[in-house]
Formats: sequence, C-alpha cells, structure tokens
Amino acid sequence: MSDEKHQDIIAPTQSSTDSIEIGKVDVENDGEIFKRGEGIEDFRTVSWIHTSVIFLKLIFATGVLTIPSAMYTLGAFPGAVNVLGWQGLNWYCALVQGKFRNNHPGCHSIADMGQLVGGRIVKEITGVLFLVAFIIVGASGMVGVSTALNALSNHSLCTNYFSIIAAIMVGLCASVRKFEKIAWITWAGFASVFIAVFIVVVGVTTLDRPAAAPQTGPYDFGYHVIGHPTFAAGITAASTIFCSGAGTSAFLPVMSEMRHPREYSKAVSWCMGIVTAAYLSFSLVVYKWCGKWVASPSLGSAGPMVKKISYGVGLIGLCVSGALFVHVSAKYVFVRILRNSKHLQANSAVHWSTWLSCVASMSLVSFLIASGVPIFNYLLSLAGSIAFAPLALGLPGWLWIYDHADYWRGTLWQKTMYALHVVLIGISIFLTIGGTYGVIVQIKDAYKDGLIDSAFSCADNSNSS
Repeated sequence: MSDEKHQDIIAPTQSSTDSIEIGKVDVENDGEIFKRGEGIEDFRTVSWIHTSVIFLKLIFATGVLTIPSAMYTLGAFPGAVNVLGWQGLNWYCALVQGKFRNNHPGCHSIADMGQLVGGRIVKEITGVLFLVAFIIVGASGMVGVSTALNALSNHSLCTNYFSIIAAIMVGLCASVRKFEKIAWITWAGFASVFIAVFIVVVGVTTLDRPAAAPQTGPYDFGYHVIGHPTFAAGITAASTIFCSGAGTSAFLPVMSEMRHPREYSKAVSWCMGIVTAAYLSFSLVVYKWCGKWVASPSLGSAGPMVKKISYGVGLIGLCVSGALFVHVSAKYVFVRILRNSKHLQANSAVHWSTWLSCVASMSLVSFLIASGVPIFNYLLSLAGSIAFAPLALGLPGWLWIYDHADYWRGTLWQKTMYALHVVLIGISIFLTIGGTYGVIVQIKDAYKDGLIDSAFSCADNSNSS
C-alpha cells in the first residue's frame, strides 16, 4: 500500500476518553471517523431503524415521480424489467459498499474508498463525482418543491421566485448537523410522499380519460407493452430508472453515524425491498391509466384537484428529500475540511461556521442548476449517467475486486464471480457514456421543440415529460 493511499486519515484514539489525535495512518487499520469520548460531540447516534428511514427518504422521493414517464418511453414490460434489474443491482452494490466499509472503517465516504483502492487521484475524481451527483439530485428536489408551490398557489409568482423559496426551505432543513436529528423528520417526509403518490395512483384509476388528454373525441392513449424508442430516448429513460435507486453512495456518511455499523445491511435490505416494490407497483398502475399523458413529476397526472392535494400532502417529503441530498454533499465537504482538526467534533465557532458555509454553498449551486435545467426527469437522468453510474456500479465492482483479488485464480465459482464484477464495471462505463450522450440530445431537442424556455425564465417547465 503506497503512502499516497493513506493520506488525510485521522489516527484512531487510544481510548474512548482520550482526545482525538491528529495524524496519518493506514486506512486499513484505522477506526471510526467519528470518535466517542468525553469532551467531544458524539455523532454516532443513529439506530438501524432510523437509518432505514433515512435510506428510504434518500432513494424514494424523486424516483417514484419520474419512472412512469420512463415507462412510456420504454414500454410497460421493458420498463418493469428495468425497474427490477437496476434496483437489484443498486441493492447488491449498496451491500458491497457496506461490507467494504466495515472491512475498512476509516472510510467515511465513497471518495475514501476510491483513495484506498486507487490512490489520491481516484479519491479526488470520486469526490467530484459524488458532489456532482448530489448537487444535481438536490436541484431536482428543489424543482419538486417549487413545482408543488406553483401548483398550490395557482402560479401566483414567477417560477424563479418559487425556486428561491424552495432553495431556502431545503437549505434550512439541510443545516441540521446530525443525521440523528434529520431522522425524525424523515419519518414524516417518507409518509407524506408515500401518501401523496398513493393518492395519485388511486386518482388516475377513477378517471375516464387521463387528465392531460383531450376530454372529447378520439385521441392517442399511448400505452405500449413494448416501446420503440430511439437510442437517445431509450438510454435516457433507462438512466432515469437506474438513477431512481442509485444514490447508495449517500448511505456511507449515514453509516459513519450509526451506533452499530454492522447493522447496515439490515437497514439497506429493508429500504431497497420497500423501494423496489413501491416503484414497480406505483409506476405500472400510473402508466397503465395515463399512457403517454403521464406527467413528470407524476403527482400532476390525476388532474388539477388531485394535483393540488397530492402536492400539498407531499410538500414536506419533497423538501426533506432535497435537504438530505444537500446535507450529504455538505457533510462530505465538511469532513474533508475538518478531518484532521480538533474542530470536527467540537462545538466551536470554526466547526459551526464551516458547517453552515458548506450547507449554504451546496444549496446555492443546487439552486442554480435547478433553474438552469428545469425539466425534472432530465435532471435525474443527467445525474444518473454522469455520476451515479460510476459511483453506484463501477466503483463497487472495483471495491469487490480489491477485497477478493485472489478470486481470479480460484475455483470456477470464484472466477465467475470475479468476471461478473468486471462486467459490472463495463456496464457502468457504457451507462456513463451512453446516458450522458442521450440526455444531452434530449435536452437539446426539448429546447428546440419549445418544451422548455431559456434558463431562469418564469415559465413552469417542471411538468414536461
């Protein structure tokens, strides 16, 4: 192990009551990032049940709002296969990351894991991808909140003003310092989004025609068991579905604040099981009853009245989702800045000013992206292709290979497992290149066709699909 791979790691304390030592040691032999002891703030306070709800809220809110429109592009059957396939891979890769982190507990983030397996350059690239991913999904959360405010107020203000309000709401919620404190509001957030989506699912089944379709005369319903999209449209839809459950790299900072990190796999399994079942059932029902007339976000699919009700119920959850995304990105920067400092777990002016500055910066960048790329599903697809594909698929494959380096010359089963993880890395490369190309083409076409106006306009484009 080269010295390059061991930089920026806090030395473990010698006892639970000692002060934190500042130093550089092998990440392989390091203890937890957040220490326990007298005179320091205890960050490791999250139970596995609260961890499950935080994971649910990180994954569930945005994905369920965009998958029905991806179903229209792909068709019901390929869409369902994509949901099961991508969520299954995301589930497995989340478990790989958790096992790797338990084997190497000095890793606070996916970037630390990148440093361990590839050195400082890989760490910095991974850190940038992590920030890009969660700044973009933080922006999508702000788009969701501003869309809700637009719907509830009958567009009484310019959309940009609602985006500013959304950014302030998200930023204030994200400024809560510990995941333990956020966990309590994630219960309400998850319940509100789940109920809001359920209202829409029930609402679309009561309509004779989709709310957005012509209400008289013949019309093209647009339901297909198997779709025939272009490559750009198909890869964008697949990337959107993948991204809906690909935020698993955000699980790692939460894991660092768990009371018992060994219970991580239990929290992940509960989370991903519920998410996969909900995504598949909700999206298939909404697409079956709405066809091509499904809205994105899907809360607008059952007509104006149900749209207002669902957004009113789901507003808390949309805000909490955006806040979690901003919090995760801010926590990464915060730990990078203070990792080798006594201020990391001290209630000092440096500690609080650093933390609040990180939250404010991440909120501002997310707001700028939300206003610049206002189509909801394109935001998520962009995040999925550029950042989540290497983070959620490629790097976990590499992590597994790092911990099982001798498998390539082992039994037939071990060689097969080794080869499958190499394939996993190949899938991530394909999705990164193909997905980025596809979403760029789709965004250019949307601007050319007038589906969205220029950046920072007052038009409400978030319902475009």
